[in-house]
Amino acid sequence: MARKETAADAANPGRLKQIALTYKMTRRADKKIGLVLAAVGIVTFGVFLAIGFLIGHPIYLGLLGFLLAFLATAIVFGRRAERAAFGQMEGQPGAAAAVLDNIGRGWTTTPAVAMNRNQDVVHRAVGKAGIVLIAEGNPNRVKSLLAAEKKKMHRIVADVPVHDLIVGTGEGQVELKKLRTTMLKLPRVLTGPQVTTTNDRLRALGDLMSNMPLPKGPMPKGMRLPKGGGQRGR
Repeated sequence: MARKETAADAANPGRLKQIALTYKMTRRADKKIGLVLAAVGIVTFGVFLAIGFLIGHPIYLGLLGFLLAFLATAIVFGRRAERAAFGQMEGQPGAAAAVLDNIGRGWTTTPAVAMNRNQDVVHRAVGKAGIVLIAEGNPNRVKSLLAAEKKKMHRIVADVPVHDLIVGTGEGQVELKKLRTTMLKLPRVLTGPQVTTTNDRLRALGDLMSNMPLPKGPMPKGMRLPKGGGQRGR
């Protein structure tokens, strides 16, 4: 019992430190975050307290209002923190790969299955919706990368649907913050065993990441592929 309490006590400072760090990072991009959170908390608590006085139960409604105010503040903070994070990542090479890393269960993602010397890159995700190719970079250049990769997918797994998305803010593109939602909305057409079979067949292709010591997440802006780096994986 004592060990469990000690572990919990040690974990709490870590959580608080993480929350404080997240708040500081969010505040750099969202200067009004403090005022917004305070307003949400005060208004929510105030509404429930006022209702409590009206019906003759201020203590009960006050406690309920306090709990709901805390919950509402946490939800708003999470959403604005996520928005700020996406805003800072937008436009950075490899940002889509960082989003795909957290897409959730049911998806197998492989970053940088195709890339060129200009840092235009295509990532691959496999799930019950089929194969999704996610490109980031110059819209005109990534189209050739996508076409080559789709041709390869149809040759290896012709019976699996292949979707392609270009991350960006232009017409016909998917904003980084909407990438996960867009992928999760794709119709599910494969069963679990079919997804496993597809992954096994694609795993044999390898990918650029297996040959290059690239860090996860956004890639350094000065990074260039070695001479001979092309569109094909291993």
